[in-house]
Amino acid sequence: MKHKMNIADVVTASRIIFAVFVFACSTFSVQFYIFYFLGGFTDMIDGWIARKLELKSSFGAKLDTVADFVFVAVVLVKILPVIYVPRWLWMWVALIVVIKLTNLVSSYVIFRRLIPIHSVMNKITGCILFLLPFSIGRCSRQAFVTTVIVTCSIATFAAIQEGHFIRTGNEIE
Repeated sequence: MKHKMNIADVVTASRIIFAVFVFACSTFSVQFYIFYFLGGFTDMIDGWIARKLELKSSFGAKLDTVADFVFVAVVLVKILPVIYVPRWLWMWVALIVVIKLTNLVSSYVIFRRLIPIHSVMNKITGCILFLLPFSIGRCSRQAFVTTVIVTCSIATFAAIQEGHFIRTGNEIE
């Protein structure tokens, strides 16, 4: 069945366009932060619009996941070359990625489809990750490291919780 794009899907898709603009800007420039903020803002409002206007769909959920992936990938490509990331942080992030990939494989094995989980903890993780680039260069190294540790702790919990929800069938739409 073909899906007709709606306003919520357009808002979600615009995040991919903002990712292109972020990619074209100098890292941490005013333009970078404007397009970064707009991309993050679309992530905050697309689901709300879909629920409010009763436009929720499996296509929209999948589009949201793709738009999130593209946006995050572009931001990482821009930011990582200009900041120092210690080895222990790379290992922690790799662990989170392995857990998230295991969750995707599990959702496919159990339900024969990839299931994006939009839990409260995943939303909190997304919000904290969204705010993190605004703090780069604006706080002491120790404060930044502390922020990264808290962020990774929450992301780890959210990834484990996501796997639990998949395996128990909770939060599955």
